[in-house]
Amino acid sequence: MAERIEQRLEDRIPELEQLERVGLFTHKEIRAVLRKASALEYKIQRRALRKEDFINYIQYEVNLLELIKKRRARIGYSFKKDEIEHSILHRVHSLFNRATGKWKDDVQLWLSHVAFCKQWNAKHQLSKVFSTMLAIHSNKPALWIMAAKWEMETRLSSESARHLFLRALRFHPECPKLYQEYFRMELMHAEKQRKEKKEFEQAKMDLGEFNYSEEILNGEMARIVYRDASQKIKGVEFQLAVLSIAKLFDFTQDLQKEILESLQARYADDPLTWDYMARRELELGSLQPTESSTKQKKVSEMAQREERCCAVFDEAVGAVPTEDMWKCYVTFCLERYNRKTNSEELKQKRLERTLSVFSKAHESSLLSEALYKQWLQLLLDSSLSEKAVEVAEAAARHFSQSVETWQMRLQVLIQLKRDDVTQCFEEAIKHVKSKGTLPLWTLWVEWSEGTNSKEDTEALYQRSLHATTPAESVTMKELYLDWTYRSSGYKKVKRLFTSLCENRPFSLEFFRKMIQIEKEQESCKMLHLREYYERALREFGSTNTDLWLDYIKEELSHPQGKPENCGSIHWRAMKMLQGDLVEDFVSKYTLLQTGHL
Repeated sequence: MAERIEQRLEDRIPELEQLERVGLFTHKEIRAVLRKASALEYKIQRRALRKEDFINYIQYEVNLLELIKKRRARIGYSFKKDEIEHSILHRVHSLFNRATGKWKDDVQLWLSHVAFCKQWNAKHQLSKVFSTMLAIHSNKPALWIMAAKWEMETRLSSESARHLFLRALRFHPECPKLYQEYFRMELMHAEKQRKEKKEFEQAKMDLGEFNYSEEILNGEMARIVYRDASQKIKGVEFQLAVLSIAKLFDFTQDLQKEILESLQARYADDPLTWDYMARRELELGSLQPTESSTKQKKVSEMAQREERCCAVFDEAVGAVPTEDMWKCYVTFCLERYNRKTNSEELKQKRLERTLSVFSKAHESSLLSEALYKQWLQLLLDSSLSEKAVEVAEAAARHFSQSVETWQMRLQVLIQLKRDDVTQCFEEAIKHVKSKGTLPLWTLWVEWSEGTNSKEDTEALYQRSLHATTPAESVTMKELYLDWTYRSSGYKKVKRLFTSLCENRPFSLEFFRKMIQIEKEQESCKMLHLREYYERALREFGSTNTDLWLDYIKEELSHPQGKPENCGSIHWRAMKMLQGDLVEDFVSKYTLLQTGHL
């Protein structure tokens, strides 16, 4: 092994001598490079190889290349690249080849090699990397697409790109993304040939030796790809994706027409088809030339386009009366309403249209829960409070099991300061199952704190503890404790704490809150703090190291504390804590003793 390493280090000597001779590196730096290279070589030559060692070696060589590049730029020296950079590049490729040969399944390693080749313009090497990578990772369409794009865009070889796509489709005959990119590539090839032909014609050159097929120039190859794909891949999403690609090229009108006809014939009942057809009216309007460009004319034209879109949507919800179809319609109206415009008239029209569509969807009982929320927000923003209350009630009736919907209705009533808030809370609790009602109870007590008497709020807190599940009651205990301290003071909260401690479960925050309350008192008693810490440790002493450390700190810093108790607390912590927490506690305790915690 040593002889092999010495040989590899000797192979470096010519490039290092050149670096020193031309003044890019000093003699001291050259020796440092040799030492580092020697250490890295030993790591990748041992019996048990590690991927990290190869990555570190490659990173070091890449950093060296970058440094050489910067120093060349600084001193303005651009010669001897074959003797210096090319030697290092060859070594990096060799390292990558060894690493990817050993860890074939690591795609990120392959992609790192690809990125390196692109950065240093190693086209011949990159072609080999893609070939080897695709032989091993033929099950990953994204890698085939990457290789084909490189062939098309960098090497300008549409034939090689086509060959790669055809090979990829043999492995993935039903991959939509592969067909989309293959379709795009054929259109790019056609566009490239059209540009070439145009330039030749402008230069008045003889096209006899060049064969430009009219079919290829008109995108016939892309049409073949589309027809083949549409037989294998079902779904409107693919058709729309291909159509959006075709629209990027100005010579594909016939192809776009064919895709559109296929879309309407095969997916007439799909909401996405209707959504596309409706939105297309906006684009069709924008393509028509306008005689006058006055502000009023533009507003009028935009309003007409939107009316045409809505006419298509109205037809759509009649032909396909589903929740998804109404969602597309409502989403379109909201998008138009949220667009900025200086015309108050247009904005008002959009608002009226949106509210009208919401109402129609609601009357059809095909409005989703999320859209009810958006409708309510729109009504509140538009100061239509009575309508908001009506809609909130209807939503709660329609989704009577949903906590979010009741919460939404209650928030509307609270915001508008209605009298029937309590009645609505009672109705919500009755309809919704006890599990998951925590948001309703927290909203109720929060509202009660600012509206009702202390007695009513306390009764509500007591009721919530019994009505919620044990896991949810933990949060209610924390809120109850906090409110009692704010409203009734220390003595009351201490009695409440003792009372609540009789029923599990608890949260750590519940105990920490009580400890904090005690610390805020003028006559903070260590006796009480000990009681709270002991109660907390009974529940969380086996899983929380910070609790033990806080207890020890309290004994050390409190005027009534007993530092002699720290030893027994430490001993108990070592006994109670589980697994790795013991080691964590010991290290933190050591930091505490040395004054670093």
